[in-house]
Amino acid sequence: MGDVRRRGAVALGITGLVAPLTLALGATPAQAASCTTQAGPYQKQVEKFLGRPVDGKQSAADCKAIKAFQTKHGISPNAGYAGPVTWGVMDLMQKQKAVGTNPNKDGKCPVNKGRIACVNLTLQLSWIQDGKKLVYGPVPVRTGRDGDETRTGLKKIYWRNIDHVSSLYDVPMPYAQFFDGGQAFHQANVSMWNPPGSRGCVNMTKTDATKYWSLLKKGDDVFVYGRKPGT
Repeated sequence: MGDVRRRGAVALGITGLVAPLTLALGATPAQAASCTTQAGPYQKQVEKFLGRPVDGKQSAADCKAIKAFQTKHGISPNAGYAGPVTWGVMDLMQKQKAVGTNPNKDGKCPVNKGRIACVNLTLQLSWIQDGKKLVYGPVPVRTGRDGDETRTGLKKIYWRNIDHVSSLYDVPMPYAQFFDGGQAFHQANVSMWNPPGSRGCVNMTKTDATKYWSLLKKGDDVFVYGRKPGT
């Protein structure tokens, strides 16, 4: 999310979801923590997700694999514990992958607006469609955390700044496309599954942010719906 107090203020593929979702880009390492020997409440589910032997018992190898996943996605503490936050991220990844190439199956994103960028907060997915035709995506995104939720509804891109820097948080927001106050699509150099979420913007990988920049323009519609898990 950034400050916008300035005047005037298919099918290209299922980017980031065909490949294993555990291979997220640009993850921010969590605070270092020692490896726990304690099994977590989601031990079996986490073991299955990571391709480990599913016995519900924490082994040194289990902990190492869980810890690596937590570090990659900025889950803190990264102690290798199979808790609700770690499983929540994995469960979301599985639900995203299950969407396949039909992200608007439920018909909630309008198909009578021509080209439109859709954001499903519940599944943390975004895509661009033109009528019923999928133009790009779906791709994983990182939206507003509890208390800074990305606002829902039909909006329009009203300002674009390829080299924007937030004056509220003093962080770069490359390829920023603003659609609701200070909320925008933009590149963020963290895992798209990094909890708890953004300050309200729709964070994207560099690949997806640059593609959205090339496909969208000022005046294009944006539709945001659903509810981010944990908000």
